[in-house]
Amino acid sequence: MKKKILIYAHYYAPDVASTGQILQDLAEGMRDELDVTVICTVPSYTGKIAEEYKENKFFREEINGVNVLRVPVPEFTKSSKKSRVRNLLAYYHGARKATEIVEKQDYVLTISQPPIMGGMLGVYGKKKLGAKLIYCIQDFNPEQIMAIGYFRIKAVLKAAMRLDKRSCRKSDLVVTVGRDLCKTLEHRFRGEPVPNYVMINNWIDENQIKPLPEDDPDVTAFRKQFNLDGKFVIMYSGNIGLYYDLEGLFRVIESVQNLKTPDGREVVFAFVGEGSMLGKLRDYQQTHQMENVVFIPYQEKDRLIYSLNAADVHWCVNAKGIKGVSCPSKFYGIAAAGKPVLAVLERGTEIRMLIEEIGCGKCTEPGEYEEIRKIILWFAEHAGEKEVQDMGKRANEHLRMHLTKEISVKKYIGAINRL
Repeated sequence: MKKKILIYAHYYAPDVASTGQILQDLAEGMRDELDVTVICTVPSYTGKIAEEYKENKFFREEINGVNVLRVPVPEFTKSSKKSRVRNLLAYYHGARKATEIVEKQDYVLTISQPPIMGGMLGVYGKKKLGAKLIYCIQDFNPEQIMAIGYFRIKAVLKAAMRLDKRSCRKSDLVVTVGRDLCKTLEHRFRGEPVPNYVMINNWIDENQIKPLPEDDPDVTAFRKQFNLDGKFVIMYSGNIGLYYDLEGLFRVIESVQNLKTPDGREVVFAFVGEGSMLGKLRDYQQTHQMENVVFIPYQEKDRLIYSLNAADVHWCVNAKGIKGVSCPSKFYGIAAAGKPVLAVLERGTEIRMLIEEIGCGKCTEPGEYEEIRKIILWFAEHAGEKEVQDMGKRANEHLRMHLTKEISVKKYIGAINRL
């Protein structure tokens, strides 16, 4: 008889949040070995909730062999702290109540989202269900919040740190997604026993996202739809949020208006997605009349392959201070599509180390705006050249050899079986 595992996932399919996609892959990848149940919110990543999810206390469904138990949450606006906090608290309390109607489990797996509450849910589930706890830290909090100054009340931040350290201590296994995050875990517990941990890279489904030829009809249609046809596209794809210094990048982009490649193509910067910074960036674009910027809505999972392939180069960025705190998973999609990377990441971060080890892009530090500008100019000057194309090929080859979904899911299963 299969052992049972409960996964706490703030977002889960069909929501497009990167952590939700990862947890869906993990849940479905483990279903042959384990009986998998997921507790998550009703679909709500955009902040809006469909009418059919506004009535019941809980919603049960099965998705690709995984039992899904959804809890209702209020709608929210990503630019409003209060509405986001209400949404997060509703998920936390709803997930606790949902745990009470779940049968006994052998394992509980939780992630570090929502900030610190994901770990607290895992501790609660471990005690309630008599299970072993696996705590997957995608982002360290409150360190991430502190790094960007999102919240500054010291007493609250200290309390949050104590709570998340407790979640780590109570875990039978902590999983981090980067070498720099391992160091942060060790630093948290300096002078104390460090919890049992392992590093397992994130991934993207390399069978769903792969390189496509430039003349692929769906890629061509995407480019035409958003006025990218015949242009050299530098794309940012993902959450347009607080942790990426996008305002600083916009000032650099403003300085390279009217930039063209040697073959006469206009260089444009496409931003695909939504998030709390989208309104500010739209205002900045309009105020400064930046005709070299295009905003594109979030793409559904089955359309992501075409949007990623529509770019010539992809941004992979984090704000200064995020080293050891967060790992931008968007790199895996870029590599799967076989595209070169324009990386604005601190030295010693997992993704920058990968990019430098593979040789699949150009890297510089956050805040080094003149250097960022030089890299943009370099990519424009070398557009279409073999050196740039080879960067993307190396990224894709490395991903298929070492960073596939199957490899990472097997590592999770192996680590769980050893508990």
